[in-house]
Amino acid sequence: MILFAETTFQLAYPWVLLLLLLVPVLAMLKSRSGNQGAVIFSSLHILRRLGPIARGRAGGFRLASLFLSLTFLIFALSRPQWIDRTETVSESGVELLLAIDVSRSMQVEDFMIEGSRANRLQAAKKVTRDFIKGRTTDRIGILAFAGRPYLASPLTLSKAWLEGPQGLGRVQIGMVEDGTAIGSAIAAAAKRLDKRESKSKVVVLLTDGVNNAGKLSPIEAAKLAKTLGIRVYTIAVGTYGNYVVQTPVGPQQLQQEFDEETLKEIARIADGEYFRAQDTSGLERIFELIDKMEKTEIKRSVRIESAELFHWFAMAGLGLGLLTLIGDETFWRRYP
Repeated sequence: MILFAETTFQLAYPWVLLLLLLVPVLAMLKSRSGNQGAVIFSSLHILRRLGPIARGRAGGFRLASLFLSLTFLIFALSRPQWIDRTETVSESGVELLLAIDVSRSMQVEDFMIEGSRANRLQAAKKVTRDFIKGRTTDRIGILAFAGRPYLASPLTLSKAWLEGPQGLGRVQIGMVEDGTAIGSAIAAAAKRLDKRESKSKVVVLLTDGVNNAGKLSPIEAAKLAKTLGIRVYTIAVGTYGNYVVQTPVGPQQLQQEFDEETLKEIARIADGEYFRAQDTSGLERIFELIDKMEKTEIKRSVRIESAELFHWFAMAGLGLGLLTLIGDETFWRRYP
């Protein structure tokens, strides 16, 4: 994956340009100097009979050509170049699927975000978004689940896609029928990761309920993930208590339940870990721990290619210098 690419103009030896200060000095010395007399006369009245003095045909153009030639040659000595610099980073090989519960119970507002009350899904999406930003070289996908799983975003390297309306923006309560199909969610995530060629395949499952939907039990799904070489981290979010949530038929009383033993067993079978988050800061710490445990291997390489331009300046300088020399002996020659 290319992280950085640019083309710039540079001088390999910029200090050589200090020689350009000699050009105006030489011009001033040239203007002050004159040709010494070849014959000394006591009086100039005899020369007046010879008519007007002939002037050079080139005038100031000859001097301009000479100094421009010198300027081009100095630029050639500074070695101008076009530099193509490309920085690439190899993919880490970690492929990660985030399975997020979107059942009705995720509406419970027992979390805080920046001093304001927030429901569990809002907190989960906020922390997930921060987690995604930090995994710059991993392929990440998002799976939403309630009564059944739904792929919100396929595995991708595009963090803008994952954070935008095509990714986390699609993870909403009510997007699928209600329920908590934990086993089906793990199986669907494992199926997505099964055919991927990567050194590490990971599922992070975040839920606030008990498995009560789907045809596959969470334990069987965990064994399937283990067989496929997929590691599963489980996170239980929320606090115990009695809550009221909105449903299509009106408010409904909810008594919070967690099946911590099942979530722990899933993590044990699939070589992951179980976590419990009761507030936003706790959830953030959990994702930080997962981020550290799933290390990414970043290999950066920088390729620099240069195109030399000094020969163009050298040819221009030598061409103007040669033109000046030829002109001095031919069409710019001064006549007495």
